[in-house]
Amino acid sequence: MSLFTDSPAHLVRTRGFSRSLMMGTLAIATSLMINMAHAAEEGGSRRYHYSDAHLHFVDFFQQSDGLGKLLDAMDAGHVDHALITGIGVAKKWQQDAPKKPRYYMGDDAPVYWYSGTDYILAEALTRAPKPVQARFSPFITGFNPTDLNAADEIRQLMAIYPGFWKGIGEVFTRHDDLTRLTEGETPRANHPALMKVYALAAEKGLPVMIHSNVTSKREGHEGLYLEEFESAVRANPKTTFIWAHAGTSAELNRRLGRMTWLRGEIERMLETYPNLNIDLSWSVLEPYLLDEKGQPRPRWVTLVERFPERFVLGSDVVGRFGSVGEILASYTPFLDALEPTTARNVARDNFLRWVNLPVE
Repeated sequence: MSLFTDSPAHLVRTRGFSRSLMMGTLAIATSLMINMAHAAEEGGSRRYHYSDAHLHFVDFFQQSDGLGKLLDAMDAGHVDHALITGIGVAKKWQQDAPKKPRYYMGDDAPVYWYSGTDYILAEALTRAPKPVQARFSPFITGFNPTDLNAADEIRQLMAIYPGFWKGIGEVFTRHDDLTRLTEGETPRANHPALMKVYALAAEKGLPVMIHSNVTSKREGHEGLYLEEFESAVRANPKTTFIWAHAGTSAELNRRLGRMTWLRGEIERMLETYPNLNIDLSWSVLEPYLLDEKGQPRPRWVTLVERFPERFVLGSDVVGRFGSVGEILASYTPFLDALEPTTARNVARDNFLRWVNLPVE
């Protein structure tokens, strides 16, 4: 599948309408939609618009549906803006494999750090019209987080695409079987190479999204890997951190169930570190935000209300975009349990503020 099959006409046109014409009325339409949403809230029901704060343009084979399909999915799902990033590793197709694997866990072949992912994203997005580019905040992810050269490589990439990059991540550190399959040294959030990356991020004013599991799926000790991540946040107070999936993963959920102590640790860390923010995507909705009956858990509602500007949502799709709207809409029961202003912050506005975009 080609990453560049979106013709200029495809990117400029969606559902038969001229995208340039649509963008000419975007400000009016956005204002109307916001007012309608506010009015709906007053009437007892809410309609949300989103910032997708966790979206991968490619999959683990560096393939993508393309920007045209992504835009269609965003429009259908009321997604105004998205953090867009590549995948920092690529899955190897070994010569002894009976067939090409479909996912990084499809067989025991390794994955390897892949810098080309950033160029794939940058080339696709910079070819798009300016109004399309404005709907995305591209993040850098194509570097080896155990390589002391990483910060210099990021600096070079920023020079190649000046003013383009809005953040760094998702950086894979402790990540279940992905860590096991990754060739080379085990990445961790407080690795010296990443400390240099955090310093660069602070210098440039870029937020950093880190995937760092809070514990091991096999050992299950309370907060086994927490100190690795916490020490990085503590040592870099001028760096804005986004903790991907609040330290959880689907594999941790399968092996350990709901870690009842996690909410308390997140609360403690948010109290302690004003530079820390939480991504609620993928493995957090269930079993944390919602219970077995699909109802919001009151203690998580209280936590988000206490820190209303520190949480975001994301679809965490990888190169396939048809489910973006459905995934974000699945958070509706939890958002509805929040105060209206908090719900709008979590659904859309917080991420816009983190990347210094205006909030209407």
